[in-house]
Amino acid sequence: MRLHFFCSHAYLYIFKSRKMYLQTLSKFPLIAPSMLSADFGNLQRDIEMVNKSEADWFHIDVMDGVFVPNISFGFPVLKHIQKHARKPLDVHLMIVEPDRYLERFRQHGAEVISVHYEACPHLHRTVQTIKQLGAMAGVVLNPHSPVSLLEDIIEYVDLVMLMSVNPGFGGQSFIEGTLGKISALKELLIRKQTNVLIEVDGGVTLENAPHLVTAGAQVIVAGNTIFASKNPSETIAGLKSLK
Repeated sequence: MRLHFFCSHAYLYIFKSRKMYLQTLSKFPLIAPSMLSADFGNLQRDIEMVNKSEADWFHIDVMDGVFVPNISFGFPVLKHIQKHARKPLDVHLMIVEPDRYLERFRQHGAEVISVHYEACPHLHRTVQTIKQLGAMAGVVLNPHSPVSLLEDIIEYVDLVMLMSVNPGFGGQSFIEGTLGKISALKELLIRKQTNVLIEVDGGVTLENAPHLVTAGAQVIVAGNTIFASKNPSETIAGLKSLK
């Protein structure tokens, strides 16, 4: 995928995958429904809902039961999502030794691949591998990890995801200190003069999402808030309308 920034409010992403060519002009915030909260008994129905909605990405949480105390998507489920999704797959790897699987995730349609700082002893190498595979490279910070850890890697990444809950389970409450971390990250980006997307994942609601966007979040991940709502498409539209 090739990514070109035009201004702080919009970007054009162009990608080829699944024998499709898609060109989309999208304004921030980007909305990435977390498929971890979808109804697995009606997964294709929920995929089609996201396809038809104002959402921008599919957010895919991959857990291995080692880095986090839960297990989620494997490659067979991801292959099914890839087959039916008509929007980019934003794959969040909550796993140890992610380098072993980067190529397979790319082959299964990942347009954005994010790895945890805490899981990557050779983070620069991992980021470069993701880019060489043609995906956007993201780095994720757990709630206890300070933004200062990104000092030496920030110029090489396309996206930073700030976890606003402890990773491993859906449905958790938002950690308020994340707002301060967004501000700290913005300061780092300004000082380094680099254009990196700020993504927030965990405990996002219709009530706190406006504060995240005001603080500087550009990609909003929401799971239960979307899929447990009476009208998921309207909830997505409400999140998308935030300024």
